[in-house]
Amino acid sequence: MVFFFAGEPRPRFQRAMLGFAAGVMTAASVWSLLLPAIDQAAEGVFPVWLPAAAGMLLGVVFLAVLDSLLPRLRRKPADAAWRQNTLLMTAITLHNVPEGMAVGLAFALAAGGENLAGAAALALGIGIQNFPEGAAISLPLRQEGKSLGRAFAGGMLSGVVEPLFGILVVLAAAWARPLMPWLLSFAAGAMLYVVVEELVPQAHSRAGTCGFVGGFLVMMVLDVALG
Repeated sequence: MVFFFAGEPRPRFQRAMLGFAAGVMTAASVWSLLLPAIDQAAEGVFPVWLPAAAGMLLGVVFLAVLDSLLPRLRRKPADAAWRQNTLLMTAITLHNVPEGMAVGLAFALAAGGENLAGAAALALGIGIQNFPEGAAISLPLRQEGKSLGRAFAGGMLSGVVEPLFGILVVLAAAWARPLMPWLLSFAAGAMLYVVVEELVPQAHSRAGTCGFVGGFLVMMVLDVALG
């Protein structure tokens, strides 16, 4: 997506893209993370709401702590754009970790030949969902002056964790399954923190609202249509 918007973006377009990223992340937090976490928690010993609520709170706390530490991790004075992009990439990368684990777990459970089509459909659905998620990282990076190559690499690298953690879960499926509700909701909390703290305030405008609605609808349709 970043190669289709290679020119210097206008402020209105910047706000629309920030709103789009916020909409994508909000919808992904609900349909890709929190609802699956609640469903999977039904198989465990805890009340179904506990892993989702506790994991989400831990994700918010983690990003809040990271947010407070970021200025100290850089020797030169804190750069607001660098801070926002770091939080954004961290949140979406954390979101991709349990998604990769979910695909790996689905194929591990289908190793006997049962429900292999379902596992393949899940992989395809999550792969398609990564298009707007990658754009949610690469477009803001480009808008802050990064080169096309660096902006593209930022969006791409956020998804590299998916196959890595997918392979790890295939190798250790027995212990990964009980942790999934907690990991899914943890990622949701991290994403929602970035949406409320960083994206929505800067996107606040008519263009930003339209971008939010567009991003939310795109991600919701992909999640629901692709399961």
